[in-house]
Amino acid sequence: MTRILPVVLVVLLVLGAMSTYTVDQRDKAILLSLGEIKQANIPPGLHFKLPLVNNVIKFDARVLTLDARPERFLTIEKKNVIVDFFVKWRIHDAGQYYRSTRGQEAVAQSRLSQIIKDGLRNEFAKRTIQQAVSGERAEIMSSINKTSKELARDLGIDVVDVRISRIDLPEEVSDSVYQRMRAERARIAKELRARGREAAERIRAAADRERAVILAEAYQKAQEIRGDGDAMAADVYARAYQQDTDFYSFYRSMESYRKSFRDRRDLMVLEPNADFFRFFRSPAGNR
Repeated sequence: MTRILPVVLVVLLVLGAMSTYTVDQRDKAILLSLGEIKQANIPPGLHFKLPLVNNVIKFDARVLTLDARPERFLTIEKKNVIVDFFVKWRIHDAGQYYRSTRGQEAVAQSRLSQIIKDGLRNEFAKRTIQQAVSGERAEIMSSINKTSKELARDLGIDVVDVRISRIDLPEEVSDSVYQRMRAERARIAKELRARGREAAERIRAAADRERAVILAEAYQKAQEIRGDGDAMAADVYARAYQQDTDFYSFYRSMESYRKSFRDRRDLMVLEPNADFFRFFRSPAGNR
């Protein structure tokens, strides 16, 4: 008995160790009974199993990364684009994951990669190069996220996120695309310049019209003021003339003499008895 007791204790310890297992919070586990899934998605903690009958397979339950190699896709214009993408995923249903992939992460990544590539191929086939490269990348990622989540459920996988990290053009496509983009930008610039010239002409025409109106109104006002001044001056002259008509006539004649004989070379051909010389003949201006 002394010899057998240690052997029995060792056997019991081995059987006890083989009858228990633990599941970490970072893992998902399934319990197999002779190769058949008996329990899936076992919660974390200490559990028991039948030795030699049951075995436990554990999978990493954390978020994993699929960083695929760049792939070529055709656009609606039948042009190739080189797309580099990555996928964040994790195991959602351990039982379904085991049945679909036999628990092999490489198989799961391969099948998930194919799902993403098929989705991207469909998305790029509906868009032009310009839309795919510059305008609708967010829409493409949103659509492929939705599609891949649904399809990956059959693998027991939950797709957390799909991101397109880079979209490149092959060399044979780059030149033609850049030329087209350059032509498009040149067309837009030409259109903007034409609009600017048109706006400048409108502003210039409006300014010229406003200037003409202002000058016309100013001229009209000046003429009215000048007319009022001439009327006032004529009225003053008339009243002054009426006060002493003889003096006014004499004064006007003296002004005429002064302006007419300003220079010795001035010459006038008139008859001596002309009315212009009446004040030469008589201070009273009698004829």
